[in-house]
Amino acid sequence: MSAYHVPPAQGAIKLDAMENPYTWPDELRRLWLAELERVEVNRYPSATADVLKQVMRESLDIPEGVALMLGNGSDELIQVLALALGGADRIFLAPEPSFVMYRQISRVVDTEFVGVPLAWPDFSLDRESMLAAVQSHQPALIFIAWPNNPTGNLFAEELLLEIIKEAPGLVVIDEAYHAFSGTSFAGHLGEFDNLLVMRTLSKSGLAGLRLGYLMGQEDWLSELEKVRLPYNINSLTQKTAEFILRHPDLLEEQAAQIRSDREQLFADMQALDGITVWPSAANFLLFRTEGKPAIEIFEGLGKQSVLIKNMHGSHPQLRDCLRVTVGSEDENAKFLESLKRLL
Repeated sequence: MSAYHVPPAQGAIKLDAMENPYTWPDELRRLWLAELERVEVNRYPSATADVLKQVMRESLDIPEGVALMLGNGSDELIQVLALALGGADRIFLAPEPSFVMYRQISRVVDTEFVGVPLAWPDFSLDRESMLAAVQSHQPALIFIAWPNNPTGNLFAEELLLEIIKEAPGLVVIDEAYHAFSGTSFAGHLGEFDNLLVMRTLSKSGLAGLRLGYLMGQEDWLSELEKVRLPYNINSLTQKTAEFILRHPDLLEEQAAQIRSDREQLFADMQALDGITVWPSAANFLLFRTEGKPAIEIFEGLGKQSVLIKNMHGSHPQLRDCLRVTVGSEDENAKFLESLKRLL
């Protein structure tokens, strides 16, 4: 194995990690800092984060009766699920290419991971292959990113419901890009006893907080709490999330701007010769270089201080593929200018 690599980004336009490019207005920042001044950092944080959970329920439209568990980012929640359900005699499954941490964490906990290839060329979920894999491998846990990362597309809801019904174990719908997709599986939580929905606030502008959350039936989450480390959500994260979630209009305005900029960036990239770009329901776009190897474009952008994600080599279907985050208007313009020059 190799560790998850995060390249240095100092001085570069950072379009490689699906971050929200916008900060908060100065007046709001002053109010936030006043809140942080009252945090007693000499004390452990609330172990259950009950105040934060209540604010989240009010602000994030979490369905009534749904239990909630918080994690230090979605990564920790994936790890909690893997530790609770994994083992040498178990199998985890996900369509691929998808979020690399599903496979990475599965290997760490000594659990076999099965990746089911997506259909080509639209990266849709292959119904026959997916259902056959579920039947054959009887996975204890299925991860489905919705929208998918790094392809950006939403799989057909009817097919996901079919998979949930056929699955012998848990199905986790990972809605990391919920803010940009306009759809959610949370409304189905009361229909199935093997469904969990996972989200993060990282893509909504709170990446530095590392706050993810898992929704599902209390019976499941009470078992998973046995694996979660105590005090995993620090005091500053709890207080900051409480504060900003009481101002939900700002986050929604920023998400709406990113959605609009995504469509403009997609149209601009479609007009370029030498690349193929796929539509996205997330805050990034996947594209393939046609005339030049992806690594040349990637390195050329880097020399112009534009950092995107090189997907080439991570999966056979991602040959010569690159992924760019939707940035601010100026950042997108700089990326397009640099990309045109290289093409």
